[in-house]
Amino acid sequence: MTSPLWSAPVASAPVDAVVALPGSKSVTNRALVLAALADGPSTVRQPLYSRDTTLMAAGLRALGATVEDTADGDLRVVPAPLRGPAHVDVGNAGTVMRFLPPVAALAAGDVRFEGDPRAYERPLDGVILALRDLGADIDDAGTGRLPMTVRGAGSLRGGIVEIDASSSSQFVSALLLSGARFAEGVEVRHIGSSVPSMPHIDMTVAMLRAAGVAVDDSEPDVWKVAPGPIAARDVVVEPDLSNAAPFLAAALVTGGRVTVRDWPVATTQPGDWLRDLFARMGGAWEFTDDGLVFTGTGKIHGITADLHDVGELTPVIAAVAALADSPSELTGIAHLRLHETDRLAALAKELNGLGGDVTDTADGLVIRPRPLHGGEFATYDDHRLATAAAVIGLAVPGVEVENIATTAKTLPDFPALWHALLMPADQAS
Repeated sequence: MTSPLWSAPVASAPVDAVVALPGSKSVTNRALVLAALADGPSTVRQPLYSRDTTLMAAGLRALGATVEDTADGDLRVVPAPLRGPAHVDVGNAGTVMRFLPPVAALAAGDVRFEGDPRAYERPLDGVILALRDLGADIDDAGTGRLPMTVRGAGSLRGGIVEIDASSSSQFVSALLLSGARFAEGVEVRHIGSSVPSMPHIDMTVAMLRAAGVAVDDSEPDVWKVAPGPIAARDVVVEPDLSNAAPFLAAALVTGGRVTVRDWPVATTQPGDWLRDLFARMGGAWEFTDDGLVFTGTGKIHGITADLHDVGELTPVIAAVAALADSPSELTGIAHLRLHETDRLAALAKELNGLGGDVTDTADGLVIRPRPLHGGEFATYDDHRLATAAAVIGLAVPGVEVENIATTAKTLPDFPALWHALLMPADQAS
């Protein structure tokens, strides 16, 4: 059945709003995996509740862990012996399809992994080949992709492994998160071109160390995790800064102001790059007692930027660039063709469908601003395409977004948050 179209609201005045973002998906799902492998009960506080995190919790429950909602909206995780037979639905969540197979390799019994049709097209070979080298038995019918069955033996040897993580940093994080529970720990050596989204590996390393795991990342492209316990602990999840992208963009596009509560002064989240990137495009930011305050000037400038480490920010940056006063070139993001959809081809097609002039190159996008008009904007079941369309709609009447509900992947109830963002401007008009 075709999803109903969502009419993206147009900003009638500069926005002036305070936004409280839900928790980080990346932190929540890493915290859940570590808690399920810990040496006692843990609590994940202020977690994100979204499709991806719900799938992660369900997958860990299928493997034997207890994951319960608390009265305060937190998640209480109690480890238990990992076992099969089990079935894990990964949906289209990269963290679930990549982080849980190493956990399943530690289980006693078969664990079947299935998911959405797009999940079967996304690369998983780095994890599969590495786990086999470390002693796992995996039946993927020779495809290097889902669906597959991990035939867990209750333990995994571990040791040294070489992988090519040039298509996804999650290949590295997947092995590191469970590595302390491998008999010999794990030493991951990346071979190939540069690893994208390195801040996400930095996040994994920081969270492992906070849980008492010894990690050596002193050598470039090599990560060593010593075998040993993972401490049970309470983890407070930071707001998801990547999800701040459309809200900061709203300040830039409308010449308004948005305050994001509880923005951490120091963080490993890739979304923190938004401060600099959007400042270069015409805005300004400052930390206050209320959080990060971002202000637009009413002017939007093009940008030349290598987004290799922060590719997930590309869709909203591209949307802002399409409204700028000069061209933009976004590079280093060829790996986005392997995400929830081929994000480069999708952005070029949809922005051009609204009258834009966008070329997808071998490793990025060239955006030459032109007057845009309304029309239908397909999302390809990709949450970041949907939020990019909402940003365009602020300045372009008549943008109709297909399947806005896909934003629930990481940003539940985005339409309500978006309308609330615009409410002060609408009341002022």
